[in-house]
Amino acid sequence: MAEEKKLNIRLHIYDTDMAVKIDRQEEEMYRHLASLITEVVGSYTSYYKGLKSEKEILYMALVDIALRYEREAKRNDVTPFSDAIKKLSLEIDEALKDE
Repeated sequence: MAEEKKLNIRLHIYDTDMAVKIDRQEEEMYRHLASLITEVVGSYTSYYKGLKSEKEILYMALVDIALRYEREAKRNDVTPFSDAIKKLSLEIDEALKDE
């Protein structure tokens, strides 16, 4: 039954076509990410072509995308808020016990 949710698609990423098997509900995300990778690699390639190797350009693009991911993950980190709420809840519980 899990296989029914899988979809075979072809993605064009920069100068390469590749077949991937994905969850149906993630198709739009995969296609968007293929476009993002193509855009970032294309940008670095146009700037560094002839100055850096293809491998270096791909790694630079990978670092760029990973940095975007990390920034977004930190921006969405709710741990400090969860910790503060837990602390406040404990203080409220203690205050209510004292009454």
